[in-house]
Amino acid sequence: MKIIIKTLKEHGKAFHCIDLYGENKSLHFEKDKIRQYKDLITWSNRIYFISPVWWFRTAPALEIFFDQIFTPGFAYQFIPITKVYGYPKPLLMDKKVTTYLTHGAPALPVILIYLNSVKFRLVMGVYSFVFGWFKTKTRQFWSVPFVSHEQRLKYLNIVEADIVKIIRRSKK
Repeated sequence: MKIIIKTLKEHGKAFHCIDLYGENKSLHFEKDKIRQYKDLITWSNRIYFISPVWWFRTAPALEIFFDQIFTPGFAYQFIPITKVYGYPKPLLMDKKVTTYLTHGAPALPVILIYLNSVKFRLVMGVYSFVFGWFKTKTRQFWSVPFVSHEQRLKYLNIVEADIVKIIRRSKK
């Protein structure tokens, strides 16, 4: 998160950072906080989600954020096809989303054995409803607790390069 903030500041970009654990005493957000978060989502054109992966999911605070903020009528609406079937129409398709996930596990078992279920659940189960198909980018970093300091710096350099590239693209 710090490298994203630093890079956005260096390039004079307006931003607001939400620290879900730092800002909330409980994971049940009050109505005012929900309104504040929805207003920030509405205001933003670019959203960065950063989360460790715990038990094959993002951190609980982020999961609860999705549940309480990305609600029907704000983030998506169901369009009926028949009496019992419908499809979600994303209402936040104008947002560009980048997600950074840090794993304790190495890439090989997560991708091969578990079919990259963490990323696909997030992309297909949350983001497709809210932002639309193929509108998000997810980058995953592997074995984070076990890699060297030099490898962690490489991970941070990748994040910084992503942000700079996004900023340059947005100027065109």
